Amino acid sequence: MTEMTATERGTRLADQSADAGTMLAWFRRMRESEPVSHDGEAGVWHVFRHSDVERILADPGTFSSDFSSFMPAQEDVDRFIKGNLLRKDPPQHRKLRTLVSKAFTPGVVARLAPRIEAITDELLDAKAGAEEIELVSDLASPLPVTVIAELLGIPAEDRPMFGRWADSLVAPESQTSFIPNEERTKSMAIVMREMNAYCLEHIRGRRARPREDLVSELVAAEVDGQRLDDDEIIGFVGLLLLAGHITTTALLTNVVLCLDEYPEVAAALRADTAGLPGAMEEVLRFRTPLAPSMRRTTRDVRVGELTVPAGQIVLAWLASANRDERRFPAPDSFDIRRAPNPHLSLGHGIHFCLGAPLARLEVRIALEKMLGRWSEMSVGEGVEYHDARGIVGAKRLPLQLQWT
Repeated sequence: MTEMTATERGTRLADQSADAGTMLAWFRRMRESEPVSHDGEAGVWHVFRHSDVERILADPGTFSSDFSSFMPAQEDVDRFIKGNLLRKDPPQHRKLRTLVSKAFTPGVVARLAPRIEAITDELLDAKAGAEEIELVSDLASPLPVTVIAELLGIPAEDRPMFGRWADSLVAPESQTSFIPNEERTKSMAIVMREMNAYCLEHIRGRRARPREDLVSELVAAEVDGQRLDDDEIIGFVGLLLLAGHITTTALLTNVVLCLDEYPEVAAALRADTAGLPGAMEEVLRFRTPLAPSMRRTTRDVRVGELTVPAGQIVLAWLASANRDERRFPAPDSFDIRRAPNPHLSLGHGIHFCLGAPLARLEVRIALEKMLGRWSEMSVGEGVEYHDARGIVGAKRLPLQLQWT
C-alpha cells in the first residue's frame, strides 16, 4: 500500500471524527515529511512546526485574522464579528483590546480569587460525600461560566444556553466545518441571531442603568476619545461567553486526565500544591485545549520550503507545535518541571489570550480545592471526548472519589 498524500490524509481527517492519539500521530508524520502542506480537499494549508506556527501568530500583517472576504455579508454574523477581538487586525484590534484589557490585568484578576474560591466551594459542597461526580457538568463548566457571567453582569443561570452556543460555534463537526465560507456563514447566523439579541438586551439595559460590572464599564469606556458602539460590545461579550469558559473547562479536564495517567504527579501535587502552576503549563503543552489557530495570507509568503499564495487559509496547528522535537526535549514526556516551556496554547503576539490570567487562576483554585478534599480521584467509565481537530479535552468526565 502506498503512503497517503497530504490531501488524502486531510480528506481522511475531514471524513471522520479524530481522537487525540490519531491527531498526534498525524502531526508527528507531517512535522517530518510535510511540515507545510496544501490540503486541496479542505482548501487550506497546514503548518505543523513550532517555529513556523510561532512566526505566523506573530505576523498579523501577513497572516490576517480577518476572514470577511471568504464569507458573504450576513447581518447577524457581521454584527458579532464587529467586536470580536479574535477576528480583528491592527489598528482595529488595538482599539478594542485597549478598552477591554483593563478588566483582565493580573491585579484585577487576583481580586477575583475570593469569589472564585466561594463558587468552587459551593459546587463541590453540592456533591459532598458522593462517590462519583461528572467533572464537566458538576465543576469544570459551571465554574468559569459563573465567573464570567458575574463579571459581565449576566445571569449565571443562563449558562446552559451559553454552552449550547459554544457547542454550535466552536466544536467542529468535521475538519472543514469551521472554515469560513457561505455554508459556515449560514450555520453561524442561526446561533448568532439568538446570541446577539441576548447580549444587546443586556447592553441596552446597562446604558440605561449602569451597574458595577464589565458590560457597564465597556459602555462607558473611551480610548482616543472614542467609545464602543453596541455592536462592538456585542462581539466582545459574546466572545467572552464562548471562549471565556471553553479553554478553562478543557484545561481542567485535561489536568485531571493527566493526573490520572501519571499518579506519581498527582501524589506530588497533593503533597505540595506549589507545583500546580508548572503542572498547568505542562498540561497546556501536552494536551493543547484548542488544537488549530486559523489565519488568512495577505500576500504570497514563504513558509518552510513552500510559498503560500495570497488569500489562502492557513491552519497553524498549536497542538503539533507544542510537540515539536525541534523545540521541546522529549516532547512526548509529561514533565511538570519543564523549563522553559514556550508552548503556544494561549496564542502568541497580539492575539495572546486576554483571559489567560483568569483561566490559570480558576483552574489553580479548583485543583487546590479538589486535591484538598479528595484523597483519591480516578477517571471512571464513560469518558466522552471532543473531536481533537478542534478542542482537546473531555466533554464528559466521570470521576471516582475518596474524600478526606
